[in-house]
Amino acid sequence: MRHIMAKSLAPTDGVRDYLAAQEKKSLLRFLTCGSVDDGKSTLIGRLLSDTKQIFEDQLAALERDSRKHGTTGDDIDFALLVDGLEAEREQGITIDVAYRFFATPKRKFIVADTPGHEQYTRNMATGASTADLAIVLIDARQGVLRQTRRHSIIASLLGIRHIVLAVNKIDLVDFDQAVFDRIVEDYGQFSRDLGFQTIVPIPMSARYGDNVSSRSQNMHWYSGPTLIEHLETVSVEEAAVEQPFRFPVQYVNRPNLDFRGFAGTIASGAIAPGDEVVVAKSGKSSHVKRIVAYGGDLKQAVAGQAITLVLDDEVEVSRGNMLVSPAARPQVADQFAANIVWFDEHALLPGRSYILRTETDQTSATVTDLKYRINVNDFAHEAAKSLEMNEVGICNISTRAPIAFDPFAENRTTGAFILIDRISNATVGAGMIVHSLRRAENIHWQSLDVGKRVRADMKNQRPAVFWFTGLSGSGKSTIANLFEKKLYATGRHTYILDGDNVRHGLNRDLGFTDADRVENIRRVAEVAKLMADAGLIVIVSFISPFSAERRMARELMADGEFIEVFVDTPFEECARRDPKGLYARALNGEIKNFTGVDSPYEAPENPEIHLKTLGRSAEEMVDALEHWLNERDIAEDQYDSGGGI
Repeated sequence: MRHIMAKSLAPTDGVRDYLAAQEKKSLLRFLTCGSVDDGKSTLIGRLLSDTKQIFEDQLAALERDSRKHGTTGDDIDFALLVDGLEAEREQGITIDVAYRFFATPKRKFIVADTPGHEQYTRNMATGASTADLAIVLIDARQGVLRQTRRHSIIASLLGIRHIVLAVNKIDLVDFDQAVFDRIVEDYGQFSRDLGFQTIVPIPMSARYGDNVSSRSQNMHWYSGPTLIEHLETVSVEEAAVEQPFRFPVQYVNRPNLDFRGFAGTIASGAIAPGDEVVVAKSGKSSHVKRIVAYGGDLKQAVAGQAITLVLDDEVEVSRGNMLVSPAARPQVADQFAANIVWFDEHALLPGRSYILRTETDQTSATVTDLKYRINVNDFAHEAAKSLEMNEVGICNISTRAPIAFDPFAENRTTGAFILIDRISNATVGAGMIVHSLRRAENIHWQSLDVGKRVRADMKNQRPAVFWFTGLSGSGKSTIANLFEKKLYATGRHTYILDGDNVRHGLNRDLGFTDADRVENIRRVAEVAKLMADAGLIVIVSFISPFSAERRMARELMADGEFIEVFVDTPFEECARRDPKGLYARALNGEIKNFTGVDSPYEAPENPEIHLKTLGRSAEEMVDALEHWLNERDIAEDQYDSGGGI
């Protein structure tokens, strides 16, 4: 019986022939994008219907859903085939990215239906990141809109070079050629500097199928291809196999002592046993011994294949590194310029630390400079101190450790990255590397013979950074000053970095915007680190309102060296004290961006020391600090970790 069952389940010759034919077809990945209600989901539904991808039960369900959720009267609402979320159907909009597969006798397709609403721009960028072609839909009644421009710019930044300009709903303007020609001209003027290789305009009605898969009988003035004809014949292959070999290592496979392989997917180029490869970061070289794949060893592997490489030598290669061609190596740098598409409701602020993640690598990164913001209406470059949600700009980025990369224009896999918020762990931005910064190649860390340990031992103390944070008027400076006096009286070597004092010199060029506050803390944290390296006990007294910057400061220091002191005084008490009269002026609107009034303060969640000041004197606070110190001997133990002589 088992043999009979197995035989009945075995593929027939017809199925084998069909599968073989499908394997030989080329694959085109494309997305639909544009403004709200331009008909993106309807177009994909029409494509699925016209290419016979809808089963009878699906069609029956679609007819029922059209009566319940549809927006097309008695007609079938093809958008419901793609808008699967209940919220999408109720609101009649696309929110998530929906991927659909379909095929014609000539080609296979994967299409991404992306949302048109501005608040979901990051979902559009997700869909565009793997697409070869973009269908930019434009409502014939509306013309080129702001979101049309935004999506076109993002498509360009993400390396898409082929555009179909789908002027949809042409039936609602009586199939007027003049309307079509005007939209084509407007889009052509806007997009001429976006670097698209081809822009093919097609007038259509996705609802009724005009010029989608069959030629319209209502537009005899149009002689170009239908949408399906163009998608079946457009050439988008960029010969990834001809590019230099790039193999990001995703996993080191060592099941036993006799096997050590490096697993991943080839980003570009080709490889064969005997070929020389180089570890991108270290520069060490070896030769390929075997190419292991699911079906056995291969004689050659090319871009897009998932393989495991076995090398001749025991070369140190870890996840996040890259095996590359020795003749054309990628750049390795810790500073580079990049285009950024910002996703988060909290603005991108230069100086703030984020997590940067590439195809397989991850490191801390800081946006050191926002060069300019790109105006999505006219592609103009505008001065800016921050990037708000859905804005696009070019930035300089510094990473804690060097990464290997190619410019995004040369390799979309090795030139792309995402930025992740260190607190929420949310993806807040997508980046495309433009080039490395020259200074990154010329600056190297100078080793010193006298290190932190010997400096600390000479002072008979352990370096530490006491980071006082709290609202203005909370008592930070008063407590910090008394604390230093007590340490000084016991022979400790200390220094106070006070917020007001530092703004008279080092940070005199900074204001009080969120971006300036971030840069203020970044500079002070770097100074505190240098002072700790000198063996000092550093006392930092700054409002430092943002948890991300306090975390950045902590990560600059050695383990156990950063001690966060939360001077916890209620807002009402700070406003009552108001020694400088600042709260009264801020509440009257005379001072903008004042912490606690119209600029946020993010209180520490787990500080090492929590000082609740209400009803207690500054001297009592210092006694609490001293008690904390005595329990841990922070100020008395000699420095005992490595480094220096």
